[in-house]
Amino acid sequence: KMTNNSNIELLKCSQLNKWYGNLHALKDVDLTINKGEVIGLIGDNGAGKSTLIKIICGVHNLDKGEIFFEGNKIKIKNPKTAMNLGIETIHQYNTMFQEMSIARNVFIGREPKKFGLKSFGILDEEKMNTESMQAIKEVGLDLRSPHIPVKELSGGERQGVSIARSMYFKSKMLILDEPTNHLSVKETLKVLEYVKSLSSMGISSIFISHNLYHIHEIADRIVGMARGEKVCDMNKSETTVNELIKLIG
Repeated sequence: KMTNNSNIELLKCSQLNKWYGNLHALKDVDLTINKGEVIGLIGDNGAGKSTLIKIICGVHNLDKGEIFFEGNKIKIKNPKTAMNLGIETIHQYNTMFQEMSIARNVFIGREPKKFGLKSFGILDEEKMNTESMQAIKEVGLDLRSPHIPVKELSGGERQGVSIARSMYFKSKMLILDEPTNHLSVKETLKVLEYVKSLSSMGISSIFISHNLYHIHEIADRIVGMARGEKVCDMNKSETTVNELIKLIG
């Protein structure tokens, strides 16, 4: 762990509120994440976890409250805003385009273009192919070719490609939403290793999982939610898996 980062604030959410019609989905939620910190986010379905995440990654807008990123007050209007800030989201049902190649999936929304007389604005396929494979090698994934359609990859390989993408684009924060669902034990360990290696590079993560053993292993801090409110926020060393089970059971 790089200790010099651990008290530099990256994201600060203050008094976040969200309503869907009459449903008060988030009630005055405060959350702070430091650089390189892994936050384990726990709570039942309907606890407000996914609402909180959707606000941070720009899918839903905030009704009341403030968000600061690297010390600046920001408005996260849409997913593109979040992406430009360096907030990357990895979902369990990957936000990947199944028919498209690995290379296209690594660069989706950020495709490099060629600008020459004849090639104005044409995608730079070659750059995408070589750099996507480089990025994938760096996360320890061994995939034969950048042209393989994503639908032919295993769940763990897809997660690996997503993580390679966020590392390539130097994300500052990763949101992992149930990233170990449907993965084999071996693939799961690999994802947990990825998150640890990101942390050592100063990249923060919010790790959401129903698996409290994974949460306890990976997180520096554990934040629990229930009925739209934050019910706990503590260092991992202060709690055990059994206490967490009681807390959200």
